Amino acid sequence: MKNGVALLVLAYLGFVSLGLPDGLLGVAWPSMRESFGLRLDALGPLLVATTGGYVFASFASGWILARINVGALLALSCLATGAGLLGYAGAPSFAVVIGFGVFAGLGAGAIDAGINTYVATNHGPRTVSWLHACYGVGAALGPAVMTRVLADDLPWQRGYLLVALAQLALAAAFTATASRWPRVGEADSASDSSVANAPARETLRLRAAVLGVLAFFAYTGIEATAGAWSYSLLTQARGLSLAAAGFWVSAFWVGLTVGRIASGAIARALEAPALLSLSLAIAGAGAVLLWLAPWPALAASGLALLGLGCGPIFPTLIAATPARVGLTHAGNAVGFQIAAAALGQSLLPWIVGAFAGRIGLEVVGPALFLALALLAAICELTRRTPSARPAEAELLGSRAS
Repeated sequence: MKNGVALLVLAYLGFVSLGLPDGLLGVAWPSMRESFGLRLDALGPLLVATTGGYVFASFASGWILARINVGALLALSCLATGAGLLGYAGAPSFAVVIGFGVFAGLGAGAIDAGINTYVATNHGPRTVSWLHACYGVGAALGPAVMTRVLADDLPWQRGYLLVALAQLALAAAFTATASRWPRVGEADSASDSSVANAPARETLRLRAAVLGVLAFFAYTGIEATAGAWSYSLLTQARGLSLAAAGFWVSAFWVGLTVGRIASGAIARALEAPALLSLSLAIAGAGAVLLWLAPWPALAASGLALLGLGCGPIFPTLIAATPARVGLTHAGNAVGFQIAAAALGQSLLPWIVGAFAGRIGLEVVGPALFLALALLAAICELTRRTPSARPAEAELLGSRAS
């Protein structure tokens, strides 16, 4: 039991560390751009590099977890992320930063997939929800760290150095505990129950696995689109002040974190399909307010409701993955889903932005609503798809906490 608690604490810290670098870049970019003499849109190649590494590591995580245990994967992942961030801090040119961005993406993608696989196969939905709330903590701490560094008239590289050292310390912790972590399909305590890992191509033949990939692509696209374009919508199209728009955009992220914490508290009372339906209904109501409410302040409040509804969706889908596809396919399926999430996070905001450039920013509201409707349809198809074999479902039930 103590071993399981210790590993869970490390998993939570791993997700805090996953959010930290994501929060650094937005604050650091103006200073980084000035130091390298770059245009405003020069951020694109770095995002492509990190996303590419992230997708590759996520997609390959099931194959890797068939050969090493979760702890070893996390140790290597944190080492890669720490090395990438150290590279940012010492890079003599932006081209070198882009190269290290691949390392940072590889590490982050493997951390995301590895921890999600461990928690989803060894713990219950409540634990998964709180795990993803920890990401929000890290994402909020990242900007605070970089802001303090810049406020103290220190170079932006110092912020990346601090977070890199934290990543390397976590890599050391995962290395020290590597032997205590299970392989995918094994329990995290003494048990004779284990399930062999299936080849990736077999996982991709499962309808539930394919639907999971589509669901994660759609969901993260919704979250990223709201985060990327709502501020522009409220200020440029709706006439809100910069302060008011910033408040409501922050309310979206606060609502998302609150939704994840709350879903952890009620996870045992609601089955995954019911929780997803409730979440989608709340998010849909928020999207409608943002789209159609006649008063700008009321429309902006839809962002908070949208965030509250979106919060439980990602962790609930992750927690339900082993039961949907079976333990033999869980590692592969989670990796595929995290890879799809990274793609959705990049592609859907870009598509909405392209339409906004042609039609206007008012396209954001209906785009969010349509994407939520698509996600609801995918979730309904998933609900009607046969789940894991009864024997595996029973084993999963015995592991949930």
